[in-house]
Amino acid sequence: MPTGNPGRQTLEFTAADPLLASFPPVVARDTRTLILGSLPGAASLAVSQYYGHPRNGFWRLLSAITGDDLVAMPYQDRLQALLAHRIGLWDVVGTANRRGSLDSNMRNIVHNDLVDLLKQLPTLETIAFNGGTAERIGRKALGEMATGYRILALPSSSPAFTLPYADKLEQWMELEAEKK
Repeated sequence: MPTGNPGRQTLEFTAADPLLASFPPVVARDTRTLILGSLPGAASLAVSQYYGHPRNGFWRLLSAITGDDLVAMPYQDRLQALLAHRIGLWDVVGTANRRGSLDSNMRNIVHNDLVDLLKQLPTLETIAFNGGTAERIGRKALGEMATGYRILALPSSSPAFTLPYADKLEQWMELEAEKK
C-alpha cells in the first residue's frame, strides 16, 4: 500500500522491477577532474553511453569547456578527448532499482566505491557533481575524504532539469580552469 503525503502517489517496487547498473569509470592515472553523475538514464543505458540522451546537455557543455566539438565525435572519441583533457567520468550509484530515468525514482541504491577510485587517481584535484542527487550521494560516500579536493556542485545536464542552457553553462564553466 502506498504511503507518504496524501494526494502524492508513491512508487512501490517489486522483485520484477529493473535493477540498473552504472557504467565503468572512464579515468586515467593523470585525471585531474572527475565528473560524477548519479546513474545513467534509460536512453543512456539503451545505447550504453554516458549521457546518451540526445537532449542531455552534457556533451555540449563539455564542448564549450574543452574547445573540442565533442557532440560531433563518435562516442569512443569523445571519451578519449575527455581523457586528453584529464577529465574522467563515473557515477555515484553502482546499482539501483528505478522505473524511468528520474533520480527521484531510484530505490535500493548501492554506491560505487568512490573512495577506492580516488586512491587510484594521484593527480585528481577537482570532483564535480552533475546534479543534486549525485552531490548528495557522493558527498556522503566520500565523507572526510572530500575535503582534500576542490568540490563543484553543478546543475544537472539532464533535460529534466529545466534551468536554461546559458545558466547551466555559466556554472559549468568553473571546470574550464581545470582543462589542460
